Amino acid sequence: MTALTYTILTDPPSLEASVDGRSPSTGTAYLMVTNTGETVPWLRIEIKVPVGDGAGHLTRDISTIKPKGEYTDTQSGPQADTQPVIVQPQGANVFQVTPQSGRIEGFAPGDYMLLTLEDVTVAPTAGVAVLMVTETIRTPSGWQISDAAVPLVKAAPKEIPPPRDFRPDKAMLDAGENLTLSWDGSNDFSYEIRFPGGQVDVAPDARAWSPAEAPKRATTYILVATDPTTQQQHFLTTTVQVRYPVLETLTATIGIDTPWVQGTANKGRVTFTDTGVEIFNNSGGQGTVTADKADLNGVNTEWVQGRSSDDGQITFPKDGIDVRQGNGAWGNVHADKADLNGVNTEWVQGRSSDDGWISFPKEGLNVYRAGTHEWGTVFAKHGRMASGKTRPGQGWRVYAPNSICIDVDTTAGQFTGNPIYLTSIGGAGGMQYDLVGTSAVYDITANKFSVYLKWRDDRDLTPAMAQQFGWYINWIGYDTP
Repeated sequence: MTALTYTILTDPPSLEASVDGRSPSTGTAYLMVTNTGETVPWLRIEIKVPVGDGAGHLTRDISTIKPKGEYTDTQSGPQADTQPVIVQPQGANVFQVTPQSGRIEGFAPGDYMLLTLEDVTVAPTAGVAVLMVTETIRTPSGWQISDAAVPLVKAAPKEIPPPRDFRPDKAMLDAGENLTLSWDGSNDFSYEIRFPGGQVDVAPDARAWSPAEAPKRATTYILVATDPTTQQQHFLTTTVQVRYPVLETLTATIGIDTPWVQGTANKGRVTFTDTGVEIFNNSGGQGTVTADKADLNGVNTEWVQGRSSDDGQITFPKDGIDVRQGNGAWGNVHADKADLNGVNTEWVQGRSSDDGWISFPKEGLNVYRAGTHEWGTVFAKHGRMASGKTRPGQGWRVYAPNSICIDVDTTAGQFTGNPIYLTSIGGAGGMQYDLVGTSAVYDITANKFSVYLKWRDDRDLTPAMAQQFGWYINWIGYDTP
């Protein structure tokens, strides 16, 4: 039984067996070494990699593997310290790991070592490859050599992902204009492109092809990708339109199937889409339909404007509508009444620029006076509310040898009656929880009140302590007639 614990991880999580005739499957194996017992004086760890083509072999060629190792000390300092260890090949199929110092080192509990085998070319047969780990450590009775078997799964190879995104570099060509077709796909396929009147083989790593002769009319191209192992074929098609197609002859007795129709002298165009038609002008931009009347079930449009260029305009973003003046500035909606389920706005103000206004921050609302940022007044039948707090650590005075007090100024609330005050005590230095009197108020007037504090155990309490702890009074006042 080994003194250390060995766990194997891989990237990808399940290594895929290679397939002859395809690009080799590669990955990385991580051997995590941990210690859950007492400190282990270790000298050497050897990892024997099974080499061959069988189900129990990891790779055909160990020389492609790039080994490295790191030891992380998690215990001796405030932060983990990672140092490299020496990893080097030994013989045909073994990697030897030794401390950087070349001497026996203590492998402390909680520390870990990560041994990485990069660029593993996976053997071609699915199965379980077992890495044999041999550790050499020092014990009170002498050297101890122990072995551990660490299994690693090689999954069966997956089917090559089919090619995708077969596309032209231009969807619309002018007569004689060059064309390039491209696609995304694996180098393990063989590729062929078929088109009216011919076909051509394409190199697996080309990913692009141009016909020797530019198409004269709408042409459909077919990409055929063949798996060399299974001979399974995948087909992708794309159609290229020619702006001015050349036709030798055209006879239609029942109808015409065409993607678009264009005038001769005037180059306006009608294009037929899945949902209807699109109208284009002489230069290829969106065109205009001229009619005396439109009888429609609905209209999908980006904007609506009056007949003049300086008339108001309505646009339709995803979240509703925008009303603009002819110059693009925000416009006005004129109506006698608005019947709404809700209003989303940054602020609300009376009709005049010096009227009071309300803004809506995330934490509630702000009421301002006379078109300024000065605090305004909320008028109601049953009174008003206001709140505030004293300056941290300031305003405290001695009341008795074991207590202190503070007078809280509430003139900012503009109370006129007999306010009700609710209080709490805060402070960055803490200790409020051990106080008595934090919610009791005395000497109440419309402009102030007082708070008296002492420790629960009656020990001395001074203004200097209140200043040290940064105590302050939070208050809320509700005015009553």
